[in-house]
Amino acid sequence: MPEPRSARQILSGPITRHRRLVAGGIPLIVTWQLCEALVPVVIGVAIDVGVETGELGPFLLACAALTAVFVCLSYGYRWGARRMIRALQTESHQIRVEVARHAITLQRDRRLPGEWLSLATADADKVAVLVRQVGFTIASLVTVSAAAVYLASVDVTLALVILFGLPVTVAVTQIVAPVVARRTGREQAAVARVAALAGDLIAGLRPIKGIGAEETASHRYRAASQAARHSSIVTARSWGYMSGLTTLVSGLFLALVAWLAGTRAIDGDLTLGQLVAVVGLTQFLAEPISALGDLSAQFAASRASAQRLHSALSSPAIVLDGPERLPPGVPLDLRFDAVSADGLDAVSLSCGPGQLIAVAADDPRSADTLIDLLDGSRTPEAGSVILGGVDLRDLARDDRRATLLVVPHEATPPEGTIRSAIDPDGLLDEASLTAVLTASAAHDVVQAHADGLDHAVRTGGSSLSGGQRQRLTLARALAAAPPVLVLRDPTTAIDAVTEQRIAAGLRVRRDQETATLVVTTSPNLLAAADLVIWIRDGQVARVAPHQVLHDDARYRAEVLR
Repeated sequence: MPEPRSARQILSGPITRHRRLVAGGIPLIVTWQLCEALVPVVIGVAIDVGVETGELGPFLLACAALTAVFVCLSYGYRWGARRMIRALQTESHQIRVEVARHAITLQRDRRLPGEWLSLATADADKVAVLVRQVGFTIASLVTVSAAAVYLASVDVTLALVILFGLPVTVAVTQIVAPVVARRTGREQAAVARVAALAGDLIAGLRPIKGIGAEETASHRYRAASQAARHSSIVTARSWGYMSGLTTLVSGLFLALVAWLAGTRAIDGDLTLGQLVAVVGLTQFLAEPISALGDLSAQFAASRASAQRLHSALSSPAIVLDGPERLPPGVPLDLRFDAVSADGLDAVSLSCGPGQLIAVAADDPRSADTLIDLLDGSRTPEAGSVILGGVDLRDLARDDRRATLLVVPHEATPPEGTIRSAIDPDGLLDEASLTAVLTASAAHDVVQAHADGLDHAVRTGGSSLSGGQRQRLTLARALAAAPPVLVLRDPTTAIDAVTEQRIAAGLRVRRDQETATLVVTTSPNLLAAADLVIWIRDGQVARVAPHQVLHDDARYRAEVLR
């Protein structure tokens, strides 16, 4: 997999990944701002050549020039903004896709779904808006420089005041910028935590109600929300201080320029038109000066989002893509060759086509590690996990996905309907769908709702009971019909009678010459397996049918507890 982008690369992405759009948009934005600055200048010229002299021709020519300036102003902004906004929105979309792609291949991460949502929305937008910041900053610098050149042609003293006063004005407004930057970063983190908590709360609403923890959950969310609110208020207050300081300092600076221009006009050093141009230009300069004053705080917000995105995108991801392909025609069997990892010590096992193999582990850590090794989120410390004769670490991603399906215990059906949860691509005919429903004992789930297969399933299966979610998840796995299927405790929320029906359904896969490995301590599923691999203290203690192992008192104690 490619190396994650650094925070600096993420921050520069809006410019470097959209060079053509930005390169075409910035000159147009600069043209727009220059034309804005030209408006009072052209008006001043019209006064000098037409109003004071009373000559109609030069006055009409100045009015035509003013019209041309407004046309360039209007279309420069329209076309420039269109290109810049396109670059902004495209970059924001690309970051969202990058975050989503990484989130679904994570190895281990403590972030809740709501925080990932915040990263893919608010943080993505704050980074992408750098396009606008760069464009308007360049336009402001060019405009202020052009204004200084014009003023120098009118009066050198005014030009010097602007050239020396502008940097001082911007520097003074940066006094509170570091505070704003820090508080903005804290606000973004607080809002992300609240979004994460809200998502987690909604997803777990049913179990929260089941254990009567509504008040505790509500208190936790209320506390987090109030903390985020306080952080947002403090940040907004800081932005207010900075805006007020910027307005005050720039206002004093511009008042100084206007006063100097007025005294020059009274002394006869400036014409009436030049006075109007200088005063109008000075008023206009308030906007680009304010924009330059706010730049550092805005950039700090974008940088904080870039750092948060880098932290998330740098979290370890499952390495799914290897160089080797499965040899054609080889038996698609799954094998552990003396594998050692957390909770496993030199474990060897195999599951081939036409077999239903169960693994019963005395320690949940051993079962967790076994699943992690198979889904790629962990690699063996020693030994190899082999699929179709190829080490999983070296197997190509497409072959792996087409051959091996690992269903963890916490898997839930996706949002949609019961039908789409089981058969998302609509490939099953009625006979195949019925067979899947029968094998997973999911007929009861369908019949429990008046709209049957069209019954809505909410995100995470929150509209279903735990047993219904497990049956739909199992039905989805069986409908995919992978050559090798691995299940982790697929029936923990299902009654014993229904569990026996599911055990019978899993045995059907043996007739299809597919391999099924079930990690469980359920007696019904263990009894349905061809062989049970009993892992005790991290090692394979025995391999035998459940009926044989049942004679061992220690085995009985572990699977019947």
